[in-house]
Amino acid sequence: MNRSEEVRDRVAESYKKAVQDSPGKSSSCGCGDPEAKGIAASLAGYSKEELNSIPRDAAVNSFGCGNPVAFGEISEGEVVLDLGSGAGIDLLLAAQKVGASGRVIGIDMTDAMIEKAEANIREAGVTNIEVRKGIIEDLPVESSSVDWVISNCVINLSPEKSKVFAEIARVLKPCGRMVVSDIVLDSPPQWVLDVQGLYESCLSGAISEKDYAAGLREAGLDDVDVRGRLDYDGASLTDLFGSATTGESCCGTSISQDISKYDLTELEGKVATVRFFARKPA
Repeated sequence: MNRSEEVRDRVAESYKKAVQDSPGKSSSCGCGDPEAKGIAASLAGYSKEELNSIPRDAAVNSFGCGNPVAFGEISEGEVVLDLGSGAGIDLLLAAQKVGASGRVIGIDMTDAMIEKAEANIREAGVTNIEVRKGIIEDLPVESSSVDWVISNCVINLSPEKSKVFAEIARVLKPCGRMVVSDIVLDSPPQWVLDVQGLYESCLSGAISEKDYAAGLREAGLDDVDVRGRLDYDGASLTDLFGSATTGESCCGTSISQDISKYDLTELEGKVATVRFFARKPA
């Protein structure tokens, strides 16, 4: 087993455990609204109307850092591909946009997540969504077959990001578009890279905004643009990533190593959620 396979196995096991350990929790925002296990749903950009329009389990078991569907100009009849579709929150919201004449495809490598997504799709009574097992570095999707690629805090987890960017370019139709919400990290201190659990928690595997944009361009995508960003201050970072003693991190996974001895404020100004847009040339 090579290093990339080892990383994917760790990530898959971590998310399997995260989705099975807890049935979910209620938001402190009031009225019992569902809250994602990762960044709070309201902070990630999901409206109450959106969250109330899908099964609660799909919202509670979202591990994302943004809402890519809200900011894509997705239209009826289009085909949307979600990389790392998890429990299905973005699949379900995209399905509402494309309507009965459109199609939504989810890709996930974790059986537990696929089972969650399929259960949520059945509960929602939606028939235009298909979930396929696979890795985002080698998508089980035909070339030039989708109008949109979306993803929510997943590509940072890939050990082979250049392959992911190339796959996005391959599966998009000419003039097809991508909108991805992801964590970016610039010039981290060495301890961030050394704590293994921070990789599965969407931090130490992240790359800089500059490198992310460059990777998309190198894959052959045009019009690469940042359509939104949320920078985290020291207090937010402490809340999001916590430690082994406080339980779940930003992406909802438990960090197996206690990081309370480290000063997360060292990362202030270095970590952000960024929403990237790109287009495949005609």
